[in-house]
Amino acid sequence: MSIIYLKRGKPEADRDEDDARTRKVVEATLKDIENRGDEAVRELSEQFDRYSPRSFRLSDSEVEAIVSKVPAHTMDDIRFAHDQVRNFAQAQRDSMKDIEVETLPGVILGHRNIPVRSVGCYVPGGKFPMVASAHMSIATATVAQVPRIVAATPPFKGEPNPAVIAAMKLGGAHEIHVLGGIQAIGAMALGTETIEPVDMLVGPGNAFVAEAKRQLYGRVGIDLFAGPTETMVIADETAADAELCATDLLGQAEHGYNSPCVLLTNSRALAEATLRQIERILGILPTAETAAASWEDYGEVIVCDTYEEMVDVANEIASEHVQVMTDRDDWFLENMHSYGALFLGPRTNVANGDKVIGTNHTLPTRKAGRYTGGLWVGKYLKTHSYQRVTTDKAATMMGEYGSRLCILEGFVGHAEQCNIRIRRYGGVEVPYGEGAP
Repeated sequence: MSIIYLKRGKPEADRDEDDARTRKVVEATLKDIENRGDEAVRELSEQFDRYSPRSFRLSDSEVEAIVSKVPAHTMDDIRFAHDQVRNFAQAQRDSMKDIEVETLPGVILGHRNIPVRSVGCYVPGGKFPMVASAHMSIATATVAQVPRIVAATPPFKGEPNPAVIAAMKLGGAHEIHVLGGIQAIGAMALGTETIEPVDMLVGPGNAFVAEAKRQLYGRVGIDLFAGPTETMVIADETAADAELCATDLLGQAEHGYNSPCVLLTNSRALAEATLRQIERILGILPTAETAAASWEDYGEVIVCDTYEEMVDVANEIASEHVQVMTDRDDWFLENMHSYGALFLGPRTNVANGDKVIGTNHTLPTRKAGRYTGGLWVGKYLKTHSYQRVTTDKAATMMGEYGSRLCILEGFVGHAEQCNIRIRRYGGVEVPYGEGAP
């Protein structure tokens, strides 16, 4: 195996130090919110967003007034993106069936898919107003028929962002709060005097939002650990050129100062040309300050000898977004098993997935693609099983097996639950503390 790193990002040890500092800040902040409620939330909003309205929750009339500021053509675009996300979520929901089967005569088993009762949807927006994130979390929760959908987003330049609020309203949010960061996550999960707590938190965010969700997991459910965005471009010379690779890498690097972006290729010439194109584009990109910081600290260029090496490295990194532009895209689809979402072919791109194409853009980061997929309608549904025994014969038969197995494990009380059914429905006496004959 021959794998060459033409560029490496910040060492893992340095990243771990950043994570440790974030954990301490989040832990202290959540404790403060739990102890002081609305007072702490307001202080945090004033400190970080310089925003302190009479109420963080928008009234219906305030929502209508804010949405009215959105130009008609922009509203059309928002509605188009919403419809794509909702339509795909509905197709996913339609694939999930409640079932009931008779596994043996008189033994009926089934499951029901039941929506969580309340969800808090976080929509980032302090630096960039993430209109699309509202579709991904809120519209999908609506398709799942969640009874109470709470939405929170930070103010943008000191006030609610009309486009984001419009997307939240269109998506079906029942409560809209202009509140960001740890204070939004903490308020929704822990509850305050004015915000009733939710059962689940969803949505992407910065490192502090992701850490807050991690620390609150267990107290509430979460969709996944969605930290700073990640992107990987897998390319060969048959399907991609340096400009395309560089554009797709920097297009995601502009998300923040800590957004990992990786080029994985079997062509050293393409790798070196991409490095040159990145320098050129950073010279003209309006968001170059952010993108350059991410590229400097978190960018990597990896050259492999074979496609097999490329897929092994890609699965090990398990990036959130994986853009594949090769002569064997379907082969990567078949052999990739750890990632957030795949974007196959040069006509496809991560930005379309982020904004409009219809798949959900809230995806696993930090190798979480090894054990979970992204946010989808199924994340809002709890699959609960049930059982029903309808005949005396079935009750006796299951009781006999159950009784003997309970005694095998030493659970006498468990066995007696089975034995009493054997006596009542089978007419067979079983001595207390013994298994069925």
